[in-house]
Amino acid sequence: MAAKYSRRNTFRTWDPPGEPMGRVPREWRIQPGLQQRVPDDLAPFVEWFYDRPEARERFRWALRDSLDELLDGPRTGRWAYQQLTKTEKTHLGTTVEVNLTKEFDIDNGADLDWSIAGLDIDCKFSKDLGGWEIPMEMYLCADHGERSGRANHVAVLTWMNDDTCQWAVGIVRITDERLRWRQERDADGNRVRAYNRDNKRKLDYGAKSEVHWLWGGLQTDLPTNLLRHLEPETRERILTASTRGRASGQQRVNQLFREVPDRLIGRQTVLTVGQQDDSPKRARDARKKLRPEGIVVLGHQGSHPHVARALELPVPIKGEWISTRLVPVSSDDARPKFSVDGQFWARVRESELDGEPHPAPDLPDDREIDGL
Repeated sequence: MAAKYSRRNTFRTWDPPGEPMGRVPREWRIQPGLQQRVPDDLAPFVEWFYDRPEARERFRWALRDSLDELLDGPRTGRWAYQQLTKTEKTHLGTTVEVNLTKEFDIDNGADLDWSIAGLDIDCKFSKDLGGWEIPMEMYLCADHGERSGRANHVAVLTWMNDDTCQWAVGIVRITDERLRWRQERDADGNRVRAYNRDNKRKLDYGAKSEVHWLWGGLQTDLPTNLLRHLEPETRERILTASTRGRASGQQRVNQLFREVPDRLIGRQTVLTVGQQDDSPKRARDARKKLRPEGIVVLGHQGSHPHVARALELPVPIKGEWISTRLVPVSSDDARPKFSVDGQFWARVRESELDGEPHPAPDLPDDREIDGL
């Protein structure tokens, strides 16, 4: 028997974040464009990643997908890390590791989770740069007895910040000396290791120089979380769009394409805004709804990529859309343009926005546009 109440297809709104996703201590700041010599003991791991086809692109998308998976926007309407529960935030590191394992088809290790180039290696994630927590089994320590690792193992350090679109991947060999120690000593004058409650330790600030950062250090192109980076007023208009005062997935998707022209909009954003099982259909229906306003919504099929190129817009791939408002123009208009049935069309200028909109043309689905 079906449940009487379900949150599926029930739209929910969330307050904007009141604090940053993570911290970037001064001691752990990374510069972009670093030129580093690869240490001999890390070379097999660095070369393995560099030998994977399009590894950098795949890595950044695995990070993006991991966060989106937990946000679960289509069912929850969430669009920021800060809106996750405490349990979900704790689970993000595991999700990152699982998705990287699948993306790069990484084998299981003997003592650790991964085996790369035939050698054990572990994956660590932290939302705070430098906040990776290292367990005892990753390094040699006589004081740990049976809990000591069999070797000083290597770790892949992953980090991302959705607020700034930054991310980084480092590789470092873990040793007892590279992990944190307390400032105070014990009664006998011996140094004391800085364990947390789980007997894990963070890397010492001085270990930063021992980390080899893949792809030149700080990366600034984490795939954009569109809703997170919209102006608050714009986002509010999109998420509160309604029909006769009632929440409407179609109206929200329509408003999304009105408010965010000339930018690629991905499937995840449409699903979160629509928050309905058939949200992609809402994007297709938006084409019909917005044509009277002069707005076209371009996808990846038929004539649409040709129109995007002709208008010098980013070209959508599968799972992406882009909207723009058009005006009819003469054949000698200098703007990028295309023609349908003898009429040329171009993107509207700022000075033309106040005028009465011209209904946009009905673009053919199965052939190129005239003259392109």
